[in-house]
Amino acid sequence: MQRSRLARSTLRARLRLLLPAMLLLLAACRPDPGAPAELPGAASEPAGAVRQLAGHLQRNDLVAFARDALPPQTHAALAAAWREDRSRWPLTELPLDDQLPSLLATLAEPGAEADLRRRFDRQLAGQDTALRDAARSLSLFGVQYLRQQAHYSDEERAHYVQTVEALGAWAGQAPLGDPRLGHAAIERLAAAARQTGLASEEDLRQAGMEDSLRRLGPFLAAVKATTADYGLDLDHSLTDLRTGLVEERGDHATVRLHYPLAGREIDTTLRLTRLGGHWYLDGYLEEAARVLAAATPAEALPEPPEAAADPGGR
Repeated sequence: MQRSRLARSTLRARLRLLLPAMLLLLAACRPDPGAPAELPGAASEPAGAVRQLAGHLQRNDLVAFARDALPPQTHAALAAAWREDRSRWPLTELPLDDQLPSLLATLAEPGAEADLRRRFDRQLAGQDTALRDAARSLSLFGVQYLRQQAHYSDEERAHYVQTVEALGAWAGQAPLGDPRLGHAAIERLAAAARQTGLASEEDLRQAGMEDSLRRLGPFLAAVKATTADYGLDLDHSLTDLRTGLVEERGDHATVRLHYPLAGREIDTTLRLTRLGGHWYLDGYLEEAARVLAAATPAEALPEPPEAAADPGGR
């Protein structure tokens, strides 16, 4: 009897020691209530491939982004086309990409800060209402335009419409005419543009694709810091981006993409194809094929991706 009581006493003592440790362990294992829950299939390779690209952008590593966005042979072909002024991918994925060299040149000019501040003060300072009205109108026009474009897939159109509406809502309330923010943005972007050493198409050609992207990484960081000052935190969008697997059939997959943007939640799907054991976004494969077809004799083209011949991604 005494031995039984001793055993029970020993067990209770051990439980008193173990329970706090177990509670701490359970607390550590519970999801962070402030962190977004993972989507089903988040651990799949296609979903991971999309998150990898987002991570490169979050770190402003455009070289790694271009390297992992396309198969090595296609990447090499585009790098060669860049040196010959026949391609500027992946810059062509940006809106107004053809304006980038002139924008960098304007920002990098000696004394650009003083001149741009004067222009801002004369044309934009204090014009918040007019700028917000213009932003709303531009957003409405953009949505109507996207809905009329037949060359977008339903998924692309839905994604772009969500994005334009979110950015329009942000611009419709952002302090775009604030002189303090405007002057700070000019200082930051002018300094970052100068550091790139890229002020013309010739500069881009001489630097080549990889070195140009390496130099543009810090400029991307400056752009993101500037938009964050105006309430548009693009790094937050990339950090909180989530992916999940909708479907995987052979070498084709559909991935769900969900991320916050300007206070809204963007939800869309993306198609991917597996080539050489790696997953790539069909949109980038198709754009690369289009660029190379326009820039390269047919006999010199790399093998076209299967995704281009299979619009359904099946």
